[in-house]
Amino acid sequence: MSEVQFYKLSTFNFQLLTFIVILPYKALSHLKHNYKPVTVKFYLRDSLTVSRELLGKILIRNTGKKILAAKIVETEAYLGEHDPASHAYQKITKRNRVMYERGGLVYVCFIYGNYFCFNLVSGPEGTGNATLIRAVEPLEGIDEMKKFRGPVKNLHELTNGPAKLCLAMNIDSSLYGADATESRSIFISKPDKREKPEIITTRRIGLNVGVDFPYRFFIKDNPYVTKHKFNKEVL
Repeated sequence: MSEVQFYKLSTFNFQLLTFIVILPYKALSHLKHNYKPVTVKFYLRDSLTVSRELLGKILIRNTGKKILAAKIVETEAYLGEHDPASHAYQKITKRNRVMYERGGLVYVCFIYGNYFCFNLVSGPEGTGNATLIRAVEPLEGIDEMKKFRGPVKNLHELTNGPAKLCLAMNIDSSLYGADATESRSIFISKPDKREKPEIITTRRIGLNVGVDFPYRFFIKDNPYVTKHKFNKEVL
């Protein structure tokens, strides 16, 4: 092989490698804002703290073709050690095993044989805690969210529930175990402008056990919060 041929081949390989490695990062440049994943340190705290501080942060979903962004407006905490409503309550199973890994990983669960729910693990390894993202406010990629979600009465109905937001943001079991502190497919970012929303605390929704724990949090008066009678209950 001549020096010229070697040079051309080397240049081609370098360009190919650059395309493969850099493309996913460049895809995020289409966003209007400079979103970056929050660090592991954020998640290595108790689930109640993490659940409250996730409010106002931005959920980013990179589908490979489109970038979707939404502000988290409602969460619920689940604590495996004493919470009978938690999937990690006093046992480790194939389904919940990621909840016992370190904070910052994604736990996607399948419910009622039809829907997915998106959770983020919190605390150190072995804790069994997680935060359910119950509702988000769409910010970017809204037309794409509508395609994934299907017909809705109004924009507020697009993502005002855990299963709804998973449909709208194309979140499914393929993301189970993803590291939200490193993944380019799904992660949580701080907003560009720091906000101090008024947070309401209530009981969680739709449970038969652990019903009295005040582990649900949402941004007051946000129209994308799940509509429920507990919204008027301030604990």
